[in-house]
Amino acid sequence: MPTSPQSSEPAQPPVTTADREIETLAEFDEAAARGTLAGHRVQAVDLTDRTEELLAVETAGAIFLGCPMDPAAAARVRARGALVFPPVPGLPFDPYRGHLYSPDELFDGLSGEDGYEATPDARAYDWFQRTKADGDVFASMLRAVHDDSVSDALDERLAGARVVGVMGGHAMARGTDAYAGAARLGRSLARSGLTVATGGGPGAMEAANLGAYAAPFADPMLDEALQLLAKSPSFTPSVTDWAGAAFEVRGRWPGGGDSIGIPTWFYGHEPPNAFAQHLAKYFANATREDGLLARSNAGVIFLPGAAGTVQEIFDNATPNYYESRGEPTPMVLVDRAHWTERLPAWPLLRSLARERGMESRIALVDSVEEAADAVRRLGSSPGQD
Repeated sequence: MPTSPQSSEPAQPPVTTADREIETLAEFDEAAARGTLAGHRVQAVDLTDRTEELLAVETAGAIFLGCPMDPAAAARVRARGALVFPPVPGLPFDPYRGHLYSPDELFDGLSGEDGYEATPDARAYDWFQRTKADGDVFASMLRAVHDDSVSDALDERLAGARVVGVMGGHAMARGTDAYAGAARLGRSLARSGLTVATGGGPGAMEAANLGAYAAPFADPMLDEALQLLAKSPSFTPSVTDWAGAAFEVRGRWPGGGDSIGIPTWFYGHEPPNAFAQHLAKYFANATREDGLLARSNAGVIFLPGAAGTVQEIFDNATPNYYESRGEPTPMVLVDRAHWTERLPAWPLLRSLARERGMESRIALVDSVEEAADAVRRLGSSPGQD
């Protein structure tokens, strides 16, 4: 029986969703040069200067999400079978954004006359406050689309990374020993090759992101940065002064290390911190919290905190208990007195873990100096602390 000749062409890898996403003008130009945008998703790319290309290229099955374009081009691509979701005028944020936020983007305008109140971060919170209670389904849809776009960008940013979450209270003030310790912890984790992820706000979260930012520099840099930041210990009464001190540090030592912050406009009184190089900011706090914990695939370190941190401990313990996300990941609680006396979460966590797979992945340590070693040890060894 004759056989079909074997092709000498190498097998092509399957086209993935990421391959079909176009998030920059350069990616658009590359796809347009191939003659087709069929099946692609073009996300928040300004195409006002690409009318000629849009009129010439195949667009059947393409989806354009918030892409400014000439009205004639928009009509033409629709007629050829594309879906076009136009930009929404008057919003202080882009619901279709293809990338995470940067501190410079969210704090744009901070140095102006109106300070923080004029920044995109503050204006987005004001919009949220106006729309969240009026029952407008359109505003709800915009928030949901935005948050899903941010999740997609976060997954792209973290692809292949070993992520360790650092949780802790927003009230931890700059200039304290606790803040300095959290910063040293973030630096140690980043220097060991882990990606630090926090809730992206002030206090312990900022300190851990600061430590990751300081990781590429010689050790004295962090000590000097801590002294500069101590002049504005809290985001109250002035977010402008608090954030300005952080940008002063960034300006003096540009090009710091990467880390992730995952804040929320739900807690609008808590601004994001400027030391997380990439900010995944959400409207929905539940989506934000679950997403932060789920993406911390190398474990989570819990610094002393209050109700929010306690909630995060058991939000993280539940999938570890049921192994619903696979093998349990390390959980390290820092400060024995805090977690056994002031807020005794440790005895309950230990009882939950007994005779479960997570039992060998939990630890209670006395200090931040022990925490980085503990999370690495628990991630590589079945032995219990």
